[in-house]
Amino acid sequence: MENLGHLALLLAAAFAAGALNAVAGGGSFLTLPALVFTGVPPVVANATGTVALLPGYMAGAWGFKDDMAAPPGLSMKQVVVLSLIGGSAGAALLLFTPDATFRKVVPWLLLAATAMFAFGPQLRAWASRKTADTDAVPSIAKAAVGMLVVAIYGGYFNGGLGILLLALFGLLGQTQLNAMNGMKNLVSALLTAIAVVIYAVGGIVEWKQALIMMVAATLGGYLGARVARKIPAHIMRWGIVATGLVMAGLFFAKG
Repeated sequence: MENLGHLALLLAAAFAAGALNAVAGGGSFLTLPALVFTGVPPVVANATGTVALLPGYMAGAWGFKDDMAAPPGLSMKQVVVLSLIGGSAGAALLLFTPDATFRKVVPWLLLAATAMFAFGPQLRAWASRKTADTDAVPSIAKAAVGMLVVAIYGGYFNGGLGILLLALFGLLGQTQLNAMNGMKNLVSALLTAIAVVIYAVGGIVEWKQALIMMVAATLGGYLGARVARKIPAHIMRWGIVATGLVMAGLFFAKG
């Protein structure tokens, strides 16, 4: 960090990201661009931002511990194993991605994540309709492949992960929202934790920035959950969508 302006930007981005993740998701729309714009290489910025947001995922998983239930087609043990394998694979893939390549991929990933967030309700409704059309429990193979693919995505790039997980659980036949949110937080925490270990071993984490942002994100998560109750959900959602579009546009312009 070269100056106080950079420090203020990172603290503000992490605080806002923690608040967003506590109520709706989309925090990585803020942490990744903030780190890149302060001079951190894109691959390192992605890893560092993920480290900063890890405590929030862990807290969310603990908060839903009594509601968790594995989706149809998978046991809890299988979900845990697939999350760890997928998160490891995605993190390893990031290690071998050159900065120039990742810089070109980032705006497209941000656009995709923003679209998933914007159309998350429709995506989950579609998954529910698909489930209602059949009473059959999905095969273990199909459920496992779906879980693994989403976990790989999460280990590589965290944006939009929550929406993907909720859609997947709905498609597999899970209907209890608390159980779905509990599993979403558990899977996010698991794959992020193993990804962080791999990022650390690979030497792609800026620990000074990560630790400073971790404190701000944790504080933002606590306060955000309290304040957000006063903000209409549709305003919160479209504010996040607008942020994602702006950040993607800036990356396109910079790339």
